[in-house]
Amino acid sequence: MPFTAAMSQSDNWPAKPIRTIVPFPAGGGTDIVARDVTQKISSTTKWNFVIDNKPGSGGNLGIDAAAKSSADGYNMVIGQTSNLAINPSLYSKLPYDPVKDLTPIGLIGNAPLVLVTNMASPFKTLGDVVNAAKAQPGFINYATSGNGTVAHLATEMLQREAAIKLIHIPYKGAAQGINDVIGGQVQLYVSSVPTLIGHIKNGKLRALAVTSAKRTDDLPQVPTIAESGYKGFEAVTWFGLLGPAKLPANVVATTNTELNKALNSPDLRKKLEDQGLNVTPTSPDEFGRMIKADIAKWAPVVKDSGAKVD
Repeated sequence: MPFTAAMSQSDNWPAKPIRTIVPFPAGGGTDIVARDVTQKISSTTKWNFVIDNKPGSGGNLGIDAAAKSSADGYNMVIGQTSNLAINPSLYSKLPYDPVKDLTPIGLIGNAPLVLVTNMASPFKTLGDVVNAAKAQPGFINYATSGNGTVAHLATEMLQREAAIKLIHIPYKGAAQGINDVIGGQVQLYVSSVPTLIGHIKNGKLRALAVTSAKRTDDLPQVPTIAESGYKGFEAVTWFGLLGPAKLPANVVATTNTELNKALNSPDLRKKLEDQGLNVTPTSPDEFGRMIKADIAKWAPVVKDSGAKVD
């Protein structure tokens, strides 16, 4: 029986923990955001959330698990740009439709990407990387958390803009790639600011450039790619909360209300902003329209990059 407004006012929902799928490994940017947000909601509502990390296939495994889960209000997922807006164009066969098979609940925020290297690297600026890549085409490598991620495609865009060729090394998640660039096994790493900002601030990684149109407040000394000579360059990644299709309207509305309350709380907002996230609460409809617009935006980028996953 579908939930009703009367039921939503009772204590029937949520009567048990809400599984929140994170389609990437623990310790990455999506995981960090998911845990911070659900912990804040829990502290004010007494709802219980259980984080379920389901990495693999560029985020597809976790999103597919959410899409195929019961629409009873006890299964949700943290989606982001790569698995909701990019993968529909990247994969020849996607096991889910991000528009038809999921219910948008609300946007959490967006973050620029940052290009980093280790502190022993000779690269001090993006210009150093470009010059070295032109001198030795195909010699410099860069890592991301997977093929077709925003980081991968943003770096492909940069290569076309700068007329250089870098070697892409896709990892299955952020943690191992970060360790390898810190250790010098990989020359460059590209990921969201929330994923890397701790390592930048503690002096383990050197930030060379960010992909937002303007410098981020959390890394004010780091120039944008646009101001480094590539005018108009911009690529950000966003994070949002969704459920399976046909999620009861009262569950969507109630969860969106509590999500936005949490995001507007000074302590969580500061915590997320300190990690490099621009907090941007929305309604479910606004989030849904943004997903559709981003699918259209990234489709030609994927096509032009030649990236494809079968």
